[in-house]
Amino acid sequence: MAAFFRRLFTILLLAALVGVGMALWKSPDPNYTLYSWIAGSRYSRYDGLIANLSAKHGLDPLLVKAIVWRESAFHPDKIGTVGERGLMQVGEAAAEDWARAQKIETFMPTDLFDAKTNLEVGIWYFKKALDRWKEKRDPIPFALAEYNAGRTRVDRWVTETGRGEQATARDLMLTIDFPTTRRYIEDITSRYRYYQAQARTR
Repeated sequence: MAAFFRRLFTILLLAALVGVGMALWKSPDPNYTLYSWIAGSRYSRYDGLIANLSAKHGLDPLLVKAIVWRESAFHPDKIGTVGERGLMQVGEAAAEDWARAQKIETFMPTDLFDAKTNLEVGIWYFKKALDRWKEKRDPIPFALAEYNAGRTRVDRWVTETGRGEQATARDLMLTIDFPTTRRYIEDITSRYRYYQAQARTR
């Protein structure tokens, strides 16, 4: 009897492994699918909050989720290399700008470990960057570059394209001399497309 149950367990285990393998094989991004399984609910835990706060600022929540994925992999307690905090890896200077704009006198940097506060600040800051480049045919790479590397650097890169206000997203990408920023933009735009494709199949 024990041998029968061992064989049954082995068959069920093999079937489960085949099922997992098939699911990963069919996935457009097997690595992301695997990591999301390992992470459990963490990859979707903030979807409702992201959707609500993105709507408040007129942003696509799938784009915001892609930024959160790239910045922190959905870890609300993450601390970056230069002190950025939380889901959207917000720096203190940006957070203080937000607090002044919202007239919040009690703001403390540790508030950025609160998911809602962090998303409020990060989305507000990204929306400002997106508005600054809204005349571009594709403003998202410009806004992402600014979110990652700062406005001064993006202004320099745009100047270095030699095309001024006519500079396109492609011109910008060719001029960026920070490989990490170029990769950052590519990662987020790719993940954004992935989320959009997922949403279409639901």
